[in-house]
Amino acid sequence: MNKRLAAAILAVWMAFSLAGCGEKEEIPPVTDPVEDEIVTPDPVPEIDPNLPKGINPLTGMPMEPEYENDRPVAVMLNNLKAAQPQLGVSKADIIYEIPAEGAVTRMIGIFQSLEGVGNLGSIRSTRSYYLEAALGHDAVLVHAGASPQAYQEIPAWGVDNIDGIKGGNMGNAFWRDADRKKTAGYEHSLLTSGEKISAFLASGTYSTEHAEDYRYEQAFVEDGTPAGGAAAETVTLKFSSYKTGVFEYDDNTKQYLVSQYNGPYVDGNTGERVGVTNVLVLETDISLIPGDTAGRLNVRMTGTGSGTYFCGGKSVPITWNKTDRNSPFTYQLQDGTALSLGKGTSYVCIMDPNSSTLSIG
Repeated sequence: MNKRLAAAILAVWMAFSLAGCGEKEEIPPVTDPVEDEIVTPDPVPEIDPNLPKGINPLTGMPMEPEYENDRPVAVMLNNLKAAQPQLGVSKADIIYEIPAEGAVTRMIGIFQSLEGVGNLGSIRSTRSYYLEAALGHDAVLVHAGASPQAYQEIPAWGVDNIDGIKGGNMGNAFWRDADRKKTAGYEHSLLTSGEKISAFLASGTYSTEHAEDYRYEQAFVEDGTPAGGAAAETVTLKFSSYKTGVFEYDDNTKQYLVSQYNGPYVDGNTGERVGVTNVLVLETDISLIPGDTAGRLNVRMTGTGSGTYFCGGKSVPITWNKTDRNSPFTYQLQDGTALSLGKGTSYVCIMDPNSSTLSIG
């Protein structure tokens, strides 16, 4: 090969090599899919500036701060069919329903604040176990009479109370409703009101604030529906042949709507049907008081026992505890952790599984 041809071949080869080097391959940039992911933060819920800044210890709901440390008021409510409708019951933060003699039940409504409650009643007499319910909340008890045993225990146990029968000047907090006397009978006609109770308490007879060492540590969450709970759309508790309570879950209000005596359980002040966020059915021992000719009952309110919690249309088994008569009820799940209730009102049924029947549907 002559030098001229060799030079030509070399020139052509260099041209092709330079052309290849000039075309750079475009490689897509490597990105970290985690680092480059756009994360949208959860929206921060807007806080209504008009909401009260305090928290109701009985419901977990907002309330005016000046009421937070107040002692609640516990009101004995007649629950005979002839005494319906009850007044003011829809304003209660907690309702306890417990059997009384003669196969009937009575309620004790717990009110953290009496503001806007209106009339209350009809008011009936108390028993030992209702005293223990009130003492667990450090509440002032409103009642009209008591069993002989309860009348002994009121001073012995230090129960601050407003009695419409044997209370002397306490009677100024009560009146007999003329219409009820005509339609329901004298025994179902005794009423009081949030205003009258507040006026009595303003006299300074009892302390209206909790002592510094009092604790009510029930926790609340926005949604108390129990995780892994069984379906519980309708809860039926047959206390006795006379009284059956029914709780029907309403998904619109997120409450259990209450019925009794084959109809809605309503507040006679407003016609409003009672609805609650939490329903608790607590099992205990109930027996006749030996030798009591009226058939009054012993109801064990202290110690521990089984129960069922209902919220959000679901149910779970629980354990209840009440250390002594002055302690509040506490509730635990089966794994021993404390039960958090849904924010809102509660209805607590106390029953003996040997004489009452709970059905869940």
